[in-house]
Amino acid sequence: MTERYDIIIIGGGNAGFGVSSVAAEGGKRIAFVEDWDFGGTCPNRGCTPKKVLVAAAHALHEIHIAKVHGIDVGEPKLDWARLIDREKAMIAAIPERMEGLARKRGEVFRARARFTGPNSVAVGDEVIEAEHIVIATGSKPRSLPIPGAEHMIISDDVLSERHLPGEVVFIGGGVIAMEFSHVYARAGARVTILEALPRVLPNLDADAVEQVLTESRRIGVSIKTGVKVNEIVTNNGRLGVRYTQDGADLQIDADKVVNGAGRVANVDELDLEAGAVRHDRGKIEVDSYLRSASNPAVWVCGDALTTSAQLSPLATYEGQVVGRNILNGANEQVDYRTVPSCVFTVPALASVGLTEQEAGDRGLKVTVSVNDMTDWFSGETYGETVAWAKVLVEEDSDRIVGAHIVGHSGEELIHLFALAMRHDIAAAKLKSGIYAFPTYAADTKSLF
Repeated sequence: MTERYDIIIIGGGNAGFGVSSVAAEGGKRIAFVEDWDFGGTCPNRGCTPKKVLVAAAHALHEIHIAKVHGIDVGEPKLDWARLIDREKAMIAAIPERMEGLARKRGEVFRARARFTGPNSVAVGDEVIEAEHIVIATGSKPRSLPIPGAEHMIISDDVLSERHLPGEVVFIGGGVIAMEFSHVYARAGARVTILEALPRVLPNLDADAVEQVLTESRRIGVSIKTGVKVNEIVTNNGRLGVRYTQDGADLQIDADKVVNGAGRVANVDELDLEAGAVRHDRGKIEVDSYLRSASNPAVWVCGDALTTSAQLSPLATYEGQVVGRNILNGANEQVDYRTVPSCVFTVPALASVGLTEQEAGDRGLKVTVSVNDMTDWFSGETYGETVAWAKVLVEEDSDRIVGAHIVGHSGEELIHLFALAMRHDIAAAKLKSGIYAFPTYAADTKSLF
């Protein structure tokens, strides 16, 4: 007899837990299917362990600028193996805790899932059915069709290898490459980024990205754009990356070559055709309620979606929306307009809302305020090497439609702007608020 559930959730990451938090409270019978570690990429192989390495890079940066405070510090030496051990120890208990939570909310199947019909999934040797099936399988590194690609490592390896390489090449200039390049460079490695497009981080505000690039180059990161990588070869115990730039054939040698080309939806082993789930090479078609366009029993959320940013909090939010739509009928759409994001370079680049280019493309009349804050009292107090912000305010409504901050605790300040945007707090009201002083938050009043 086939076991039947109200909801099958394929994937034990943030999106799946977002669904289950709502569905379990609503009394639904849930089956979790996960063949790896519960918690998914973010806490186990992504943003959470990465931040441990980023924190170390911050500490190295603070030591580097200590002289502005009259503090003389010798040359710091990072014990990379100890850092990796610390990172692993901090996340070690996460999978077990998350699996325990999953078992409180439903039944757990430790197997790989595969559709066998519009409402059925094979898990190991058995088939289970449900009225609703949620694809929350997350993402995986984008494969690169380059001869010698098997010599590359991925971000999982960066977070695991206990030896700091002397020289590193990133193929691709996405978020992963930019963040880890700052960690590696501040730890003492020589870093090169090879990007095929005209610029790195193409979806972010161009001026904000330029601030990050200036700081990246200052700490020794070499960034080459408009590059075609032709081959990765072994070269006397090291690796050689052969590439073409501006018509010239070049080669750079390194100890490690990292796939920094981003991530794609992890759906290619689900047999979507058997589930009547229409897709284009893994890009599942969904409606505005995150429901499959071809099978109304199937929902998609988190990094398995290709229509939204790959952000951990966004995955949780999308999962909660899916959970509410399952409980209440499809009547809630995801609001992506005020989702803050950060690129955790050192310093970080934080953004919410529209870029200046996007505002222009939409025909919005906006006032654009740009501030270099390195010579502000707060910036000089802390010896900031980068302190920069751009804020976009719609002229007619006085609504903030975009904010982009590099440094100046932007990864925290961005939430003030996101809160104002989400709750329609006018720019004038945000500016007239009372803030503790002297703080970076108090500087918000002078940014626009």
